[in-house]
Amino acid sequence: MDWLVISNIVLWVGFLLMVVVNLALARQIGVLYERVAPAGALMMNQQLEVGSPAPEMALPDLGGDIIEVGKVQNRSQLVFFLSPDCPVCNELTPVLKSASRAESDWLDVILASDGAEQDHAAYVRRKELDGFPYVVSELLGKTYGVSKLPYAVLVDESGHIASMGIINSREHLESLFEAKERKVASIQDYMNKKNGVQYVEADKA
Repeated sequence: MDWLVISNIVLWVGFLLMVVVNLALARQIGVLYERVAPAGALMMNQQLEVGSPAPEMALPDLGGDIIEVGKVQNRSQLVFFLSPDCPVCNELTPVLKSASRAESDWLDVILASDGAEQDHAAYVRRKELDGFPYVVSELLGKTYGVSKLPYAVLVDESGHIASMGIINSREHLESLFEAKERKVASIQDYMNKKNGVQYVEADKA
């Protein structure tokens, strides 16, 4: 009888220890998730601020149509700055096509670059980008504060900057959409506010 009581006590102690260990593991998994969560696109912009009105510009695309960038309308615009000579840009063109199809109910994608128009026309044919407005304008890049490629600026329906940043992956691109949905400057800003961390942008440090 004594052995039965002792064995039951041992079983209960073991069970309680397992509960404590599982709770500790669950907490550590949560902490790990916060640490490895996608950081999102780095903004790195000295001229534009999230929430400010987007600069309005009317520019011709390669097909001769006038594209109104930053104008208030009932759809958002993703202005994606790229270059034919940028390897990362080339890798991301399938991602852009996929995102454009997936978000077509609310988003228009505009491609932007500078340089010789004939080079970009050849690039559009090679990468099959003829479904996008493609604006070649050095002024557009300067006005939007673009210093590194690939870079994207998401303008919301009210003509304000919703999010922006350097885009090196699909996750970075999707982080712009998520930042707009959460109404935060960036995913870094959201994660650091959630964790109570004071965050300073790299370009403002």
